[in-house]
Amino acid sequence: MMKIVPEYFGSMVFDDLSMRARLPEETYKAMKKTIRDGKHLDPDIANIVANAMKDWAVEKGATHYTHWFQPMTGITAEKHDSFILPASDGSVIFDFSGKELVRGEPDASSFPSGGLRATFEARGYTAWDPTSYAFIKEGILCIPTAFCSYGGEALDKKTPLLRSMEAINRQTMRVLKLFGNDEITSVKTTVGPEQEYFLIDKEMYNKRKDLIFTGRTLFGASPPKGQELNDHYFGSIKPRVLEYMKELNEELWKLGVLAKTEHNEASPAQHELAPIFTTTNIATDHNQLTMEIMQKVAKKHGLVCLLHEKPFEGVNGSGKHNNWSISDNTGTNLFEPGETPHENAQFLLFLCAVIKAVDDYQDLLRVSVATAGNDHRLGSGEAPPAIISMFLGDELSEILDAIENDTPYGGKEKVLMKVGVHTLPRFPKDTTDRNRTSPFAFTGNKFEFRMVGSADSIACANIMLNTAVAQSLMEFADRLEGCSDFKAELQSLIKDCVKKHKRIIFNGNGYNGEWVSEAVKNRGLLNLRTTPDCLPYLVSAKNIKLFKTHGVYSETEIRSRYEIILENYCKTINIEALTMIDMVNKDILPSVSLFVKTLCETVSAKKSVSQTAEYDYEEKLIKRLSADTDMMFERAAGLLKSLCETKSIEDVLERANSFKDNIIPKMRELRTAADDAERVTFAKHWPYPSYGELLFGVR
Repeated sequence: MMKIVPEYFGSMVFDDLSMRARLPEETYKAMKKTIRDGKHLDPDIANIVANAMKDWAVEKGATHYTHWFQPMTGITAEKHDSFILPASDGSVIFDFSGKELVRGEPDASSFPSGGLRATFEARGYTAWDPTSYAFIKEGILCIPTAFCSYGGEALDKKTPLLRSMEAINRQTMRVLKLFGNDEITSVKTTVGPEQEYFLIDKEMYNKRKDLIFTGRTLFGASPPKGQELNDHYFGSIKPRVLEYMKELNEELWKLGVLAKTEHNEASPAQHELAPIFTTTNIATDHNQLTMEIMQKVAKKHGLVCLLHEKPFEGVNGSGKHNNWSISDNTGTNLFEPGETPHENAQFLLFLCAVIKAVDDYQDLLRVSVATAGNDHRLGSGEAPPAIISMFLGDELSEILDAIENDTPYGGKEKVLMKVGVHTLPRFPKDTTDRNRTSPFAFTGNKFEFRMVGSADSIACANIMLNTAVAQSLMEFADRLEGCSDFKAELQSLIKDCVKKHKRIIFNGNGYNGEWVSEAVKNRGLLNLRTTPDCLPYLVSAKNIKLFKTHGVYSETEIRSRYEIILENYCKTINIEALTMIDMVNKDILPSVSLFVKTLCETVSAKKSVSQTAEYDYEEKLIKRLSADTDMMFERAAGLLKSLCETKSIEDVLERANSFKDNIIPKMRELRTAADDAERVTFAKHWPYPSYGELLFGVR
């Protein structure tokens, strides 16, 4: 019998409907106020909520609960506790207290802390985030929480995200009051993260050590066909994949995830899922759930879901387009251009706040997407370049030019540009094209940050974005509050902002080599191509001051992130290099040697029949493969030697730079020799499934 989606959507979520049905009216109102306005929840209410939540979960078949949190590993963590308590008669009862709901105590010593915690300092706490609904996953009641150390330092990605949302709320409210919006009580940033991924056959995956250990192929000759025909993009979805997508949607809908759009992406075996936008912290929770459910459902269909940013060389990598906006508590999107001049003036001020933030903190936006995997992706195959720029489209750019130069706007209405409440021309949304090469593009009523990697948490990008825009709005409010002529000062502020920060606006082709030269030499923009290139900017005085000013990170917390990201970078490349050495020494060299032996035996057999015949094919192939195997052997040994030297470097930034400058080039050289050998080795002699089998193996 066909399931009716509205009947089971959110069925595994303790959402507004469940709370309204199960909580006393006053308790429900208090919870709604906390969720809507971010107000503190009275601890006395926690017991009532906990009991209702437990009853609901038990009715759904749950026997355990967990504080579900997001440590600096990039994935989620959970420790399961049952509801059972012993009764006096030897039986057990189910119980769940407000204390257990509000606070947990997982071991904090084994999670990445960047020096915040010593190994022997094990105590850490999880704290309930009541603004994100609890849900049931695989029979476990999952309670979204923040994670902090015994000393109160944030050990996770959610805590600073919530802090950044509070920061932008404070500064946005100051600006909105200046426009007379007294009915607005709060604002929230919203996000809709589009998730790209690859699906490959599970049996083939199990034969690839590189995919198992690193999530990407470290070897692989290009197949005869890649994505050059563009026939996969938006093409007919294969039945096996369609069945996967159907079950994925069902599982996500049960968890209240607003999965909306699904389609084939540009690369063979690549696909995308896009949700409807929601509040940023909930969107972050949902995206973490989406990645987890994607991988679990794939295995049930004999597939493996690859979330690495560049699992295959020579075809598009996978990103996660972060569609970001700001909405107030009335549901109004502050980036809607609007239908009245008054709204347009407000819109332009918020637009300028983002322009200023992206220019002033382009380094932080690059840091927010910095991983070893994403370094492979940025700059090609529909991924934006590592240089941060903004795409606004022709109409908005013309409007800003007119404001800056006090010239008539060139649109339908020839009006001298003044940002008061009378003369700004109206303009509809979505009048611009989309720019796939732009890292940060305005798309009608939101900004699309395209640099986020497919395996990343979206928390980091939105922490940086929220905080940077909060800083712009704070400076704007400081200037506008108390001024004698608000309209004139507003006009002057926007004009000054456009003039100072227009260098970040670029509507052209980001892949053009001339743009790189123009961006760096003429505009002074940063070209931070790799993780070690950009990470030092995280701990610059300017950025430490930003985070401390808005209470998003302490200096200690910032420096811990710096250490963690660089350590992860080093560890990732170290694992990849060791995997390559293992694959070459244990699989590729023996297999190619056996094939060469077969060729030699073939030549010997032919010579026994005819001493005068020539054997150019076999002998040339033997020489070519012998040269390849010699190179692989020598390069693998050289790579191992360099690894030992690099790993002995104590300073983490110096070590990361050594991995970038010494190890990665040697890995490329080793791959070149192996891929050349694969091109001429008989398929039955090659130890791993080929690119062609991996990319086109799901039928």
